[in-house]
Amino acid sequence: MEIRLKDIAQILDGTVDGDENILIRNISGIEDAKEGDITFVANPKYIKYIEQTNASAIVCSLDISSETKNLLKVKSPYLAYAKAITYLNPPQKESGTIDERAFIGKDVQLGKNVTLYPFVFIGDGCIIGDNTTIYPNCTISRQVKIGSNTLLHPNVTIREECIIGSNVIINSGAIIGSDGFGFAPDGAKKFKIPQLGIVQIDDDVEIGACTAIDRATMGRTWIKRGAKLDNLIQIAHNCTIGEDSVIVAQAGISGSTLLGDRVTMAGQSASVGHVKIGDDVTVGARGGIAVDIPPGQTVSGAPSMPHRDWLRSTLIFRKLPEMNQTIKGLKKKISELESKIK
Repeated sequence: MEIRLKDIAQILDGTVDGDENILIRNISGIEDAKEGDITFVANPKYIKYIEQTNASAIVCSLDISSETKNLLKVKSPYLAYAKAITYLNPPQKESGTIDERAFIGKDVQLGKNVTLYPFVFIGDGCIIGDNTTIYPNCTISRQVKIGSNTLLHPNVTIREECIIGSNVIINSGAIIGSDGFGFAPDGAKKFKIPQLGIVQIDDDVEIGACTAIDRATMGRTWIKRGAKLDNLIQIAHNCTIGEDSVIVAQAGISGSTLLGDRVTMAGQSASVGHVKIGDDVTVGARGGIAVDIPPGQTVSGAPSMPHRDWLRSTLIFRKLPEMNQTIKGLKKKISELESKIK
């Protein structure tokens, strides 16, 4: 598609510094862009490429200037980039048809324009909302409820009685509602505790590939509105993930942990069970949460500590070999002094 730069500026709520009538056909990275492309600068380290790029226009912050390039200035270049990609590369329009190789159980309610690809399994009593798309080899167990405009990529499994909201994206290989990890000691053996609860995923949530969200022992494991979960995440039984929280790849949340709203857990971070992480908390990469964290904190390390303390600790850690040699030297001098005193 072709669109004038001034029209993109209107969509992104920005202003043009340069030729507002130049035609844009695609979006590319700043180093690979060519004539007809629009690119963006959201990180200061890419400013040096502005005069070198072949792009016809550059989305940038309000403080950047250029005498040779067409600039589209916005308050948030990264957000503008996401909106531009969405506009210039609209999602595929689905057929709204049900493939004859899909299996549909008894008493299933399908909304308008539902698309079911080959080898989808829909269990008895399921309810699926309008404009929802389910790709091949997905398994939807009995009495699952799925809202409207939801997208399930190939090989997703949703276990029985779970609830999925509207405008949800679940990526390939994710498992929603697998059994919680609950076992009672029985002598040297372990007796499995039946997992009778469900998983509830609210509207506008995205679940990454190969992420597992366990059903509750009783009640629900709850992923609240707008939460974004990356790939390869484990959410245990009876956890609550707050609104607009972000959990990055390979994080693990133990049972009955409560995350507040807008919590960020970086890659490979984890929590023990039965702790509460307050609103607006950020947990650094590989951070380990062992106690409740008050709202608004930024913590790192395992066990976690305030981020600034962790930074100071890492500086000390790197100096430990040198400090060890110093201590050995001091111990030797003290021993020599003690010998002279005797």
